Amino acid sequence: METVNDEPRPPADEPRAAWWWPVAAVLGLIAVAVVAALVLADDEDDVATGVTTTTVEVTTSGASSTAAPTTTAAVGTTATSSPPPPVTTPVVPEALRPSVWPTGDTARRFDDPVAAARSFAVELVGFADPQLGEFRQGDARSGEVEVRASADGPATTVFVRQLADDDSWWVLGSATADIEVTEPAALGAIDHPLQVSGRARAGTLEVRVLADGTLEPVGQGIVTTRGDGELGSFDASVPFTSPRGGWGAVVFLTRSADDGRVQAAGVVRVGFIGGD
Repeated sequence: METVNDEPRPPADEPRAAWWWPVAAVLGLIAVAVVAALVLADDEDDVATGVTTTTVEVTTSGASSTAAPTTTAAVGTTATSSPPPPVTTPVVPEALRPSVWPTGDTARRFDDPVAAARSFAVELVGFADPQLGEFRQGDARSGEVEVRASADGPATTVFVRQLADDDSWWVLGSATADIEVTEPAALGAIDHPLQVSGRARAGTLEVRVLADGTLEPVGQGIVTTRGDGELGSFDASVPFTSPRGGWGAVVFLTRSADDGRVQAAGVVRVGFIGGD
């Protein structure tokens, strides 16, 4: 900015206030124009950012819980310093659409149901060192595998099925007695904001919205329940940036109060409502 050393002086017979007012008005108009240009430029940057992750705190039944600090922008704003790339969900063959894992990678195959369940538990859900039970056969092409964070931890049941022609194993989702999900329904279509409801034993429940093709959530939030060890109801909305079509999953999970590790998880396969 240039510094003006010799300020213009008004004529001796003209009051300074009367002379300076038009100049100040012109300077004010220039300042407004500059601010408006910056705002418009910022808006254009926001539009170009594509899909952004939104982390929110959701309160239910008068209770609240604060999520761990993140670098994600607050609700209603967009982080423009390091915009994430837009999410494009891959085209999923119809026969594989019920599967949540492997997600968006149809070249990956598991010839063992327990191996598929372990990969799902570690890579998609986030179990640190899960203990897996034996495969329990259901019908001729499906069954389930029990996963626990520790020997005495709550059980998460992973549902697996042979979907492809090569008899490979795929994960359809998971369920646990600690989290009862009412909404969204399995294979249902969701739009933003996501409506979630059900019951959970833990006082704090983490919710993630995932789109096929990436493990970075397109939205996430924290919902709270009664927190006294009994199943407590939750009913809330979680904002997310929709890919506008394609498939994904909603992950509900609880963490240990001692070390923050994932304890149990319910995962539901969903589709995203298409463009406007």
